[in-house]
Amino acid sequence: MPHLKMSDESSSTSSSQVVEDFEGELDEEVDSDGGKNQTGRSSPTPLSSFASLRAVIRIKQKYQAMKLRRQEMAHSLAASGLAGAPGRTSPKIFTFDGLTPATFPAFPSVPQKKKRRRKRRVLFPNDGPRKTVPKQERSRATYCLYLLFAIVFVQVYNAIENLDDHVLRYDLEGLEKTLRREVFGQQGAVEGLVYHLKDYLSTYVHNKPLVVSVHGPSGVGKSHLGRLLAGHFRSVVGDALVLQYYVLHHCPREAEAMQCARNLSSLISEMVEKAEEEEKIPLFIFDEAEHMHVEILDVLLQLVASKQSNEYLNAIYLFLSNLGHSHITKHMLQNSSSISMAMTASGRHSNLVKELTPILRNTLKKHHPLWTQADILPLGLLEKSHVMECFLEEITREGFYPDHSNIERLAGEIEYYPVVAGREYSQSGCKQVVAKVNLL
Repeated sequence: MPHLKMSDESSSTSSSQVVEDFEGELDEEVDSDGGKNQTGRSSPTPLSSFASLRAVIRIKQKYQAMKLRRQEMAHSLAASGLAGAPGRTSPKIFTFDGLTPATFPAFPSVPQKKKRRRKRRVLFPNDGPRKTVPKQERSRATYCLYLLFAIVFVQVYNAIENLDDHVLRYDLEGLEKTLRREVFGQQGAVEGLVYHLKDYLSTYVHNKPLVVSVHGPSGVGKSHLGRLLAGHFRSVVGDALVLQYYVLHHCPREAEAMQCARNLSSLISEMVEKAEEEEKIPLFIFDEAEHMHVEILDVLLQLVASKQSNEYLNAIYLFLSNLGHSHITKHMLQNSSSISMAMTASGRHSNLVKELTPILRNTLKKHHPLWTQADILPLGLLEKSHVMECFLEEITREGFYPDHSNIERLAGEIEYYPVVAGREYSQSGCKQVVAKVNLL
């Protein structure tokens, strides 16, 4: 390795020469300053003392700079790690020829810690314009959806208002008050009938007409109920849209049953068409339905079927008959002891409907299939207290003084069934009330 050694020697000689040059410059400067001071001793002045002070400061600065430079050169030579390097040398020049990996010192590997990257917070200047976060754009379809919700809400609200107006037109509350006041002993049946009417009249569009069949023994108020309904509907929809059909009056002969059926069909069609034009619902009442001929029942079955056109679906059919009255009488006489005295009229009637509806429906099917389309509403027997109320109402209407003893005497002349569980049921109901009051 002669080439490497020669380069080291040349670097050392060059560094020593540089040091000697610096020392020579320093000595010359000191000598020059000293000579100036010596020449100035003959005549010491304030200016000469100030100049000497400046020379001393400059010399000191020069010395400190040279000393610092020497230390830097010594550190650089020590860091190179070459043997035989002098303490004060200039930067060395060498080549990598002939060097091997073994000549380099082995430094121990120090594990370095991974620096955690800290999330830098974005700070905005207080005085400058702030950077705004981009807003997420809303789809235009959202506003269309809101508009659709508003339209649906308005439509539903208007529909509810229209339904209320449609029900108010028929004044069902006034009808219920009238029936409760005029029909005695049938409060549960009145509630059931008004419920059917409210449920049907709450809308004008239907999939089938309302068919209600009222059954009960003689004198319990069937015909009176029909007359009250007819009077009320005449006041709200007009006389032309209410029909009271008495079979024994309109079609007394069985030979004319087919012609009666045709006439009835054409009459109902005319009334239905007129009601459709006026957007009203007509009422058809058939009293004494047990005397109706088969031809008439067949025509009515075709009219109430759900396969008819829309105008025939918006109608109310009320049938009044004593069909199945024996089942009603037997049931009430046998089960009166099991009925609690504290039970309300509505509760008693609901039990009566629940227990008698299957029995009455089977009986009515045998009579004619028309009753398969009807809602059954049975009327119970009247008690003695109900008969006394009938007498009081009739006596007041005729203008007589309502003497309680006289009313009890008249009510005692009516025939009753044997007393069952403290209840005394009338055999004829209020059928004989009008005749007995007329004899006064």
